[in-house]
Amino acid sequence: MGVISNGTTLLDAGALDSGVVTGAMTLIKTLTASSSSTLDFVHGTSSVVLDGTYKEYVFKFINCHPATNNVRFKVNFSTNSGSSYAVTKTTAFFRAYHNEAGNDQGLGVNSSNDLHQQTDNQILQTDIGNGNDESLCGTLTLYDPSSTTFVKHFMTRTNSNNYAAYSPDDFVAGYLNTTSAINGVQFSFDSGSISTGTIKMYGVK
Repeated sequence: MGVISNGTTLLDAGALDSGVVTGAMTLIKTLTASSSSTLDFVHGTSSVVLDGTYKEYVFKFINCHPATNNVRFKVNFSTNSGSSYAVTKTTAFFRAYHNEAGNDQGLGVNSSNDLHQQTDNQILQTDIGNGNDESLCGTLTLYDPSSTTFVKHFMTRTNSNNYAAYSPDDFVAGYLNTTSAINGVQFSFDSGSISTGTIKMYGVK
């Protein structure tokens, strides 16, 4: 017996139809930093697939450790296969935080990290320390980057053990105000290199 919705077969003989979105994640590319100034994912380069194959892409940051103390982790995007990273963005940034001493915590917006129709790098996390046990982890989700009709939405969530012994939980959401296809994504710190760390890129069905 099959399951049909609005004339479309969703399930037949126990198998999902190939057109049904399952949310399955496919690992596309892993980049590992070694005193790297940037980590770049560019369509067609080193087996990177950043096109209409997937409608959603997820980047996972795993223990990205800066060479320099008290730095910011950032992202920018390209429409020209990495020749430049300067796509116009409108974004919002907010943070929840708590310190190791247990005497300071809060939740609020951080408008200094918002962008409003600017091509600057988007700051994803601030105050990241370079102590031996300090690093950043998190995710960025980019929606339908190959669309030539709509702007491109993205959302991020990151956490770090920062230089002042705080745990900041940072959120960024916004859109890339272009109808050109996005075919490059670049991650970096605003000063110094990515000493060590891994970024994984997934396509979501």
